[in-house]
Amino acid sequence: MKTEDLVILYEDNHLIVVVKPQNVACCPDESGDDNLFDCVKRYIKEEYNKPGNVFLGLVHRLDRPTGGVMVYAKTSKAASRLSEQMKTGSFEKKYLTVLTSVPDKKKATLQNYLRKNTVNNMVYVCTQTEENAKFASLDYEILQEKGNCCLAQVNLHTGRTHQIRVQMASINAPVYGDMRYGGENAVKGKLALWAYSLGFKHPTTTEKMKFLVEPPKTENPWKAFEINI
Repeated sequence: MKTEDLVILYEDNHLIVVVKPQNVACCPDESGDDNLFDCVKRYIKEEYNKPGNVFLGLVHRLDRPTGGVMVYAKTSKAASRLSEQMKTGSFEKKYLTVLTSVPDKKKATLQNYLRKNTVNNMVYVCTQTEENAKFASLDYEILQEKGNCCLAQVNLHTGRTHQIRVQMASINAPVYGDMRYGGENAVKGKLALWAYSLGFKHPTTTEKMKFLVEPPKTENPWKAFEINI
């Protein structure tokens, strides 16, 4: 990813808010692929002629197929304070997604325990007593319906790997384009999962900040819905 392709929504001495493209990793991983984290570091180094290594704090993550708004910390103090907001639940993350079937309940809270299999990188709903089980919670609301599909807003309370994909699939409403968890309802295409809203308090001024980014509305399946954020 080139620094000229970086979409910056906000930047100051403490943090930088950017748009993560779909199918680009948010941080370095075992694949060795170019990623958004390294791209932001290169941008800071080039833009401000910084010598040596550039500090950048990873505060939260988005799965590689998921696009949308992300914040990185430019100082260790900002990273610590934003991470604390993540722990206390005051860090707000909202998503838009297209589901390949309409859930029975149009609005609900899903609470499960999830377990990750590191061998196949799959996440499963499990019982609380299983080894490495982690609590996962989200709220969803169906906004529009088109045929068998629907547009949903998801408010994420915990940040587990593949959480939205696994929990929505668990109620037989998998995310559009999710060949991994879609089962018999799987539809080929780019994963229709987008982090459209991010809210938090500025780490030094404590000002409430909120950033909104629309999904790619001209692409399938988003273009079937009226999206106004």
